Amino acid sequence: MKNNKLFIAIIIALLAGVGLGGFVYYVFPDSAAGFAKNIKLLGTVFIRLVQMIIAPLVFSTLVVGIAKMGDMRLVGRVGGKAMAWFITASLASLTIGLFIVNLVQPGKNMNMSTDGTDTGDLLTNPTATLNLEHFVTHVIPKSVFEAFATNEILQIVIFSIFFGIALAAYGKEGESLTKALDKVSHVVLKMVEYIMWVAPIGVFGAIAAAIANHGFGVFIMYGKFLFAFAIGIISLWIVLLIVGYIFLGKERLFSLLIHIKEPLLIAFSTTSSEAVFPKLVEELEAYGADPKVVSFTLPLGYSFNLDGSMMYMTFASMFIAQVYDIHMPLEKQILMLLVLMLTSKGVAGVPRASLIVVIATCSMFGIPPEGIALILPIDHFCDMARSMTNVLGNALSTASIHKWEAKHLIAANDQE
Repeated sequence: MKNNKLFIAIIIALLAGVGLGGFVYYVFPDSAAGFAKNIKLLGTVFIRLVQMIIAPLVFSTLVVGIAKMGDMRLVGRVGGKAMAWFITASLASLTIGLFIVNLVQPGKNMNMSTDGTDTGDLLTNPTATLNLEHFVTHVIPKSVFEAFATNEILQIVIFSIFFGIALAAYGKEGESLTKALDKVSHVVLKMVEYIMWVAPIGVFGAIAAAIANHGFGVFIMYGKFLFAFAIGIISLWIVLLIVGYIFLGKERLFSLLIHIKEPLLIAFSTTSSEAVFPKLVEELEAYGADPKVVSFTLPLGYSFNLDGSMMYMTFASMFIAQVYDIHMPLEKQILMLLVLMLTSKGVAGVPRASLIVVIATCSMFGIPPEGIALILPIDHFCDMARSMTNVLGNALSTASIHKWEAKHLIAANDQE
């Protein structure tokens, strides 16, 4: 219900922004530039609120996710195979998004201007040489406090990985800290929920500014975006189902799809893959997956295997670059893919959480993060598709890993 109210508020803000922006563009063309500059500040407020919580959200969710794995020697083959699946699926999802957005180029020829005030480090300089030295100095933080202060998300991820591994190795004595950080992550996610209610204001400002500057031609952009994103999601589903057919076989794949049809529909309607977690556990166990595999692989997948969200991240980031006519050479796109490969691992499966990573990534690569407000009005529809895709990806990974480990699990259960 809350998601529906927010969606309605965003649509109302969109229509109001379109009306106001169109009125200024066609009635007061001489004042349009000044109006757009001022009204755009509403979008800036929303973006800065989101940027405010990036560091604590990534740190707390990623550390807790790693720490809850426990001793990697105990998880053994299941953990290794799960991580191999997640990494492969992540690269495939990100690559599909990158390929489709470059093929269709939905943001091309919009040529929206940027004042260039939101710039960052070396990666924001289009003329900079991306050599190994620059990459290493960018990835490894010389001070974690500096990384947090400047919202260097990749450096925060590196620190969080080391911190999470050390916390897991600390054993029972570190459980209290893990629980505390888990509570912190839930508090920050509650902040995300509050901040998203500022989204209609941001949408109103961004859309009004865009229409005032460019007229109603921006709606061509929305049609191209949804068309290209639909191609990407369909392509990703085809890949996932082919992989499921290869590893599970026709009958078992069909059985799995029958069992998870309700979680898929719930994720589609609520735009949250996390909302169906309890039901998905129940259905996977009813499908025949061992509870040990489900209890380990599925929670891990919710932090490391959000296929739909990851495809959207490269797609949305490159789309915004195209809208602002920012040239992204192949080496930068590959670097962005690798950055998202890491940063996406801290994303929770809640509505619009992936937008936070997109904003952080855009800032890192010199792409105006305020561009995210342009796609917020249609993000709800994209979120429905990517949430459902997240559920499918995690169900397939859990079922496949159960099949690979079936003999060992039977032996272990017999010993117990």
